[in-house]
Amino acid sequence: MRVQESGEYRPMMRDVPSEERPRERLQRHGASSLKTSELIAILLRVGVGGENVLALAERLLAMYGGLAGLARADMAELCHVRGVGQAKAAQLKAALELGARLAVAGQDVRPQIKSPSDAANLLLMEMSFLPHEQMRVLLLDTKHRVLDVPTVYVGSLNASVVRVGELFRAAVMQNCAAIILAHNHPSGDPTPSPEDIAVTEQVIAAGKLLDVEVLDHLIIGQQRYVSLRERGLAFTGSR
Repeated sequence: MRVQESGEYRPMMRDVPSEERPRERLQRHGASSLKTSELIAILLRVGVGGENVLALAERLLAMYGGLAGLARADMAELCHVRGVGQAKAAQLKAALELGARLAVAGQDVRPQIKSPSDAANLLLMEMSFLPHEQMRVLLLDTKHRVLDVPTVYVGSLNASVVRVGELFRAAVMQNCAAIILAHNHPSGDPTPSPEDIAVTEQVIAAGKLLDVEVLDHLIIGQQRYVSLRERGLAFTGSR
Protein backbone atom coordinates (compact mmCIF):
# COMPACT_ATOMS: atom_id res chain seq x y z
CA MET A 1 0.00 0.00 0.00
CA ARG A 2 1.20 3.53 -0.80
CA VAL A 3 -0.11 6.80 0.56
CA GLN A 4 0.23 10.30 -0.84
CA GLU A 5 2.12 12.89 1.24
CA SER A 6 2.86 16.41 -0.02
CA GLY A 7 2.34 15.41 -3.62
CA GLU A 8 4.63 12.36 -3.39
CA TYR A 9 3.81 8.72 -2.88
CA ARG A 10 5.39 7.23 0.22
CA PRO A 11 5.25 3.51 1.03
CA MET A 12 4.04 2.43 4.44
CA MET A 13 6.88 1.20 6.67
CA ARG A 14 5.74 -2.40 6.35
CA ASP A 15 6.28 -2.08 2.59
CA VAL A 16 9.82 -0.70 2.99
CA PRO A 17 12.57 -3.36 2.70
CA SER A 18 13.68 -4.35 6.18
CA GLU A 19 17.28 -3.26 5.59
CA GLU A 20 16.05 0.30 4.89
CA ARG A 21 13.88 0.68 8.00
CA PRO A 22 15.31 2.96 10.73
CA ARG A 23 15.19 0.39 13.54
CA GLU A 24 16.90 -2.29 11.49
CA ARG A 25 19.51 0.18 10.22
CA LEU A 26 20.28 1.19 13.80
CA GLN A 27 20.79 -2.43 14.80
CA ARG A 28 23.10 -3.11 11.86
CA HIS A 29 25.06 0.14 11.56
CA GLY A 30 24.67 1.95 14.91
CA ALA A 31 22.71 5.04 15.94
CA SER A 32 25.30 7.48 14.59
CA SER A 33 24.59 6.32 11.03
CA LEU A 34 20.94 7.43 11.17
CA LYS A 35 19.54 10.81 10.19
CA THR A 36 17.76 12.85 12.85
CA SER A 37 14.39 12.09 11.27
CA GLU A 38 15.12 8.35 11.43
CA LEU A 39 16.02 8.53 15.15
CA ILE A 40 12.80 10.41 15.83
CA ALA A 41 10.85 7.86 13.80
CA ILE A 42 12.15 5.10 16.08
CA LEU A 43 10.86 7.02 19.11
CA LEU A 44 7.45 7.58 17.52
CA ARG A 45 7.23 3.90 16.45
CA VAL A 46 4.19 4.19 14.16
CA GLY A 47 2.55 6.77 11.96
CA VAL A 48 -1.14 7.52 11.88
CA GLY A 49 -3.90 8.02 9.33
CA GLY A 50 -1.98 6.52 6.44
CA GLU A 51 1.17 8.60 7.07
CA ASN A 52 4.25 6.49 7.69
CA VAL A 53 6.30 7.21 10.79
CA LEU A 54 9.31 8.56 8.91
CA ALA A 55 7.09 11.08 7.12
CA LEU A 56 5.66 12.10 10.51
CA ALA A 57 9.18 12.62 11.89
CA GLU A 58 10.19 14.73 8.88
CA ARG A 59 7.00 16.79 9.19
CA LEU A 60 7.74 17.51 12.87
CA LEU A 61 11.28 18.66 12.09
CA ALA A 62 9.99 20.90 9.30
CA MET A 63 7.28 22.38 11.53
CA TYR A 64 9.71 23.34 14.29
CA GLY A 65 12.73 24.25 12.19
CA GLY A 66 14.89 21.30 13.19
CA LEU A 67 15.87 19.50 16.37
CA ALA A 68 16.54 22.65 18.41
CA GLY A 69 13.05 23.97 17.71
CA LEU A 70 11.52 20.62 18.53
CA ALA A 71 13.38 20.61 21.87
CA ARG A 72 11.87 24.01 22.70
CA ALA A 73 8.33 22.97 21.72
CA ASP A 74 5.75 23.06 24.47
CA MET A 75 4.41 19.68 25.58
CA ALA A 76 0.78 20.77 25.23
CA GLU A 77 1.43 22.08 21.72
CA LEU A 78 3.07 18.82 20.65
CA CYS A 79 0.10 16.82 21.93
CA HIS A 80 -2.15 18.60 19.44
CA VAL A 81 0.03 18.02 16.38
CA ARG A 82 -1.66 15.62 13.98
CA GLY A 83 -0.28 12.15 14.47
CA VAL A 84 1.49 12.84 17.78
CA GLY A 85 -0.80 12.86 20.83
CA GLN A 86 0.16 12.60 24.50
CA ALA A 87 2.11 9.33 24.40
CA LYS A 88 4.35 10.27 21.46
CA ALA A 89 4.84 13.81 22.80
CA ALA A 90 5.93 12.41 26.17
CA GLN A 91 8.39 10.04 24.48
CA LEU A 92 9.91 12.88 22.46
CA LYS A 93 10.25 15.27 25.40
CA ALA A 94 11.74 12.54 27.60
CA ALA A 95 14.33 11.61 24.96
CA LEU A 96 15.31 15.23 24.34
CA GLU A 97 15.65 15.88 28.08
CA LEU A 98 17.84 12.79 28.48
CA GLY A 99 20.07 14.13 25.71
CA ALA A 100 20.43 17.47 27.48
CA ARG A 101 21.22 15.78 30.81
CA LEU A 102 23.74 13.47 29.19
CA ALA A 103 25.59 16.48 27.78
CA VAL A 104 25.87 17.94 31.28
CA ALA A 105 26.79 14.61 32.88
CA GLY A 106 29.55 14.07 30.33
CA GLN A 107 31.41 17.13 31.52
CA ASP A 108 33.99 17.07 34.32
CA VAL A 109 32.51 16.77 37.79
CA ARG A 110 34.06 20.07 38.83
CA PRO A 111 35.06 21.98 35.69
CA GLN A 112 37.22 25.04 36.20
CA ILE A 113 36.08 28.37 34.79
CA LYS A 114 38.90 30.33 33.20
CA SER A 115 36.93 32.40 30.70
CA PRO A 116 33.35 33.35 29.82
CA SER A 117 33.36 30.67 27.12
CA ASP A 118 34.10 27.99 29.74
CA ALA A 119 30.97 28.98 31.65
CA ALA A 120 28.89 29.31 28.49
CA ASN A 121 29.87 25.85 27.30
CA LEU A 122 28.39 24.38 30.49
CA LEU A 123 25.05 26.08 29.92
CA LEU A 124 24.41 26.56 26.20
CA MET A 125 23.18 23.04 25.43
CA GLU A 126 20.33 23.18 27.93
CA MET A 127 19.57 26.88 28.39
CA SER A 128 19.38 27.63 24.66
CA PHE A 129 16.23 25.51 24.45
CA LEU A 130 14.35 26.71 27.54
CA PRO A 131 10.87 28.03 26.64
CA HIS A 132 10.83 30.43 29.62
CA GLU A 133 13.40 32.78 31.09
CA GLN A 134 15.51 31.36 33.93
CA MET A 135 18.40 32.66 35.97
CA ARG A 136 21.06 30.26 37.18
CA VAL A 137 24.11 30.88 39.35
CA LEU A 138 27.43 29.11 38.90
CA LEU A 139 28.83 28.65 42.41
CA LEU A 140 32.64 28.67 42.37
CA ASP A 141 35.35 27.84 44.87
CA THR A 142 38.62 29.76 45.34
CA LYS A 143 40.07 28.13 42.20
CA HIS A 144 36.93 28.95 40.25
CA ARG A 145 35.86 25.32 40.02
CA VAL A 146 32.10 24.78 39.72
CA LEU A 147 30.45 23.50 42.88
CA ASP A 148 26.84 23.69 41.73
CA VAL A 149 24.55 25.48 39.27
CA PRO A 150 21.20 26.12 40.98
CA THR A 151 18.24 27.73 39.24
CA VAL A 152 17.34 30.72 41.39
CA TYR A 153 14.71 32.54 39.37
CA VAL A 154 12.10 31.76 36.71
CA GLY A 155 10.30 34.55 34.88
CA SER A 156 11.05 37.86 33.18
CA LEU A 157 14.20 39.41 34.62
CA ASN A 158 13.31 42.74 36.18
CA ALA A 159 15.26 44.74 38.74
CA SER A 160 12.08 45.48 40.69
CA VAL A 161 11.13 41.82 41.28
CA VAL A 162 14.43 39.92 41.46
CA ARG A 163 15.46 39.48 45.08
CA VAL A 164 19.21 39.84 45.18
CA GLY A 165 19.38 37.95 48.46
CA GLU A 166 18.00 34.85 46.75
CA LEU A 167 20.86 34.92 44.26
CA PHE A 168 23.40 34.70 47.08
CA ARG A 169 21.59 32.26 49.37
CA ALA A 170 23.29 29.12 48.03
CA ALA A 171 26.62 30.93 47.61
CA VAL A 172 26.67 31.94 51.28
CA MET A 173 25.54 28.50 52.48
CA GLN A 174 28.34 26.80 50.50
CA ASN A 175 30.92 29.45 51.39
CA CYS A 176 31.62 30.21 47.73
CA ALA A 177 34.40 32.56 46.72
CA ALA A 178 32.75 33.74 43.52
CA ILE A 179 29.66 33.39 41.34
CA ILE A 180 28.68 33.85 37.71
CA LEU A 181 25.13 34.77 36.80
CA ALA A 182 23.52 33.32 33.69
CA HIS A 183 20.06 33.70 32.26
CA ASN A 184 18.47 32.98 28.91
CA HIS A 185 16.48 35.01 26.42
CA PRO A 186 13.84 32.66 24.93
CA SER A 187 13.70 34.92 21.85
CA GLY A 188 17.16 33.61 20.93
CA ASP A 189 18.70 37.10 20.90
CA PRO A 190 21.29 37.44 23.71
CA THR A 191 21.54 41.23 23.49
CA PRO A 192 21.54 42.58 27.10
CA SER A 193 18.56 44.72 28.06
CA PRO A 194 18.67 47.75 30.41
CA GLU A 195 17.00 45.52 33.04
CA ASP A 196 19.79 42.92 32.65
CA ILE A 197 22.41 45.60 33.30
CA ALA A 198 20.51 47.08 36.26
CA VAL A 199 20.15 43.68 37.95
CA THR A 200 23.84 42.96 37.40
CA GLU A 201 24.85 46.25 39.02
CA GLN A 202 22.73 45.42 42.08
CA VAL A 203 24.25 41.95 42.34
CA ILE A 204 27.82 43.25 42.06
CA ALA A 205 27.18 45.75 44.85
CA ALA A 206 25.67 43.05 47.08
CA GLY A 207 28.57 40.72 46.34
CA LYS A 208 31.06 43.28 47.62
CA LEU A 209 29.17 43.49 50.92
CA LEU A 210 29.07 39.69 51.24
CA ASP A 211 32.67 39.21 50.06
CA VAL A 212 31.51 37.03 47.15
CA GLU A 213 33.03 38.14 43.86
CA VAL A 214 30.64 38.40 40.91
CA LEU A 215 32.80 37.41 37.96
CA ASP A 216 30.33 37.80 35.10
CA HIS A 217 26.76 37.73 33.89
CA LEU A 218 26.08 35.67 30.76
CA ILE A 219 23.04 36.18 28.55
CA ILE A 220 22.21 32.95 26.71
CA GLY A 221 20.55 33.06 23.30
CA GLN A 222 20.07 30.37 20.70
CA GLN A 223 23.48 28.67 20.62
CA ARG A 224 25.23 31.99 21.37
CA TYR A 225 25.85 34.17 24.38
CA VAL A 226 26.96 37.60 25.54
CA SER A 227 29.29 38.26 28.48
CA LEU A 228 28.49 41.54 30.22
CA ARG A 229 32.04 41.70 31.57
CA GLU A 230 33.50 41.34 28.08
CA ARG A 231 31.14 44.05 26.86
CA GLY A 232 32.16 46.36 29.72
CA LEU A 233 28.56 46.54 30.95
CA ALA A 234 27.87 46.86 34.70
CA PHE A 235 31.40 45.65 35.53
CA THR A 236 33.16 48.93 34.80
CA GLY A 237 35.29 49.80 37.83
CA SER A 238 34.43 46.53 39.65
CA ARG A 239 37.18 44.41 41.09
